[in-house]
Amino acid sequence: MSKSVRDIIEKKKLAQKISVITSYDYSIASLCDKAGIDILLVGDSGGMVMLGYKNTIPVTMDQMCLFTEAVSRARKNSLIVSDLPFMSYQASTTDAITNSGRLIKAGADAVKLEGGTPMTDTIAAIVETGIPVMGHIGLQPQTTILSEGYRVQGKTVESAKLLIEDAKALEEAGVFSIVLEMISHEVSKIITETISVPTIGIGSGACCDGQVLVVHDLLGMYEKIKPKFVKRYLSLSDEIINAVESYRKDIEEGKFPLKENWFPMEKAEYEKLRKEIES
Repeated sequence: MSKSVRDIIEKKKLAQKISVITSYDYSIASLCDKAGIDILLVGDSGGMVMLGYKNTIPVTMDQMCLFTEAVSRARKNSLIVSDLPFMSYQASTTDAITNSGRLIKAGADAVKLEGGTPMTDTIAAIVETGIPVMGHIGLQPQTTILSEGYRVQGKTVESAKLLIEDAKALEEAGVFSIVLEMISHEVSKIITETISVPTIGIGSGACCDGQVLVVHDLLGMYEKIKPKFVKRYLSLSDEIINAVESYRKDIEEGKFPLKENWFPMEKAEYEKLRKEIES
């Protein structure tokens, strides 16, 4: 049986760290699930690493549903949380509920949306329908980059207090966890100690209840952006390029395919075919 929202909340109570990784397709999701990851996050970052967008803003609901469906077919143990993309929830509560429902129907167990105190009514409305919500404060890729770019949040007393207030407001609105993105280590620690729901850090230090990374960053498969907070466990870009180059060279030099790679006819059938062609 796959993990539930209750299981994730319980891990904080037991002081057990929570592992989260992004997934967008069947193959990678199945491997992450087998590795015992707690949460597969179907992030709108898929628009960048899978579709080649410059940022997450162009990602559509149809694309998020497609990613979610693929990941849900792979999942056996992990909880699945899917991002609500830009402008799928900001315009109205009706949009937010409707699009959250679409992601649940596509296979998600919960949805994630960005925003602090201004989003509390929307979050409460989604939760009231029975759909679990993961919050997201700090750097918010859908909107923060429009005005500030990629900058660490919570470096002043004023901004720190606002982030702490946001976290408390989201908890009261009913979120089951909150992603803290690029928030100073000290403020993340205060938030984590202040609220009862788990915090999931990305570039926010070691005191969060869990951590999330984009799988393509972790595996070294995405070269356009190399955040300071990422730990690369592999450099698959180089390995994949080397493998494909070897494949190309084998074709050019006649080393692929070899006899063990093709399917021969029975000798008698081949001789019969040759005779019929020759006649």
